[in-house]
Amino acid sequence: MAEHIDTAAGGERIPTVIVDDLHIVYRVHGAGSSKGSAVGALSRLVTGRGNPNVRMVHAVRGVSFTAYRGESIGLIGSNGSGKSTLLKAVAGLLPAESGKVYTQGQPSLLGVNAALMNDLTGERNVMLGGLAMGMSQEEVRQRYDSIVDFSGINEKGDFISLPMRTYSSGMAARLRFSIAAAKSHDVLMIDEALATGDNRFRKRSEARIRELRKEAGTVFLVSHNNKSIRDTCDRVLWLEKGELRMDGPTDEVLKAYEEFTAK
Repeated sequence: MAEHIDTAAGGERIPTVIVDDLHIVYRVHGAGSSKGSAVGALSRLVTGRGNPNVRMVHAVRGVSFTAYRGESIGLIGSNGSGKSTLLKAVAGLLPAESGKVYTQGQPSLLGVNAALMNDLTGERNVMLGGLAMGMSQEEVRQRYDSIVDFSGINEKGDFISLPMRTYSSGMAARLRFSIAAAKSHDVLMIDEALATGDNRFRKRSEARIRELRKEAGTVFLVSHNNKSIRDTCDRVLWLEKGELRMDGPTDEVLKAYEEFTAK
């Protein structure tokens, strides 16, 4: 789990996330271990031998960086480069194989696959999602209309009263973002949420991210849309094969990344 750090004093830059030589390893269980698995497991415990059907996937390899309050940081890289895994580790959802993650306050991870309940209405999900984000019932009620308006899902009908399973993927992603963006965060991590929806919603989302930064938070954005990264972020981390390949100003890192992908 992520550990917490104290607020810096005076006029110094305030670190919100410190990642120190972080390694994340997945253990993927293969076929051929169903029948007699309990006996096999006991035998391996006694003999000290590993499970031959378990494959080790080293998803994040020795990543280190420090993020500061007020920054908006983009994460870029090829598919499978470790971006989403890194965010989950910062959020405390994945254990580190080695290394450390320190955070100021409670990180909030928002992704297009964030768990809202498909059989409940959008209205109920707004209430539950707001409570899960740390708001009180009264705060959720006060912000309910603005959350629904921001998402835009009611522009073509009363969709907020329908079950989430009736929503398109874009509608569901917009509602998730709207719930998360309804409050200030010490650290807000957004995984591909801006890749859905129309240009109007993307512009609203980018404007809201800038507001969140002014409210003394730190924003991480994973996106394959370089324009969203350019419009939203002042710093970029580029991951490839689990390693931090480059960390720097947005234009500088994106230029190097675009040259790399054009080869």
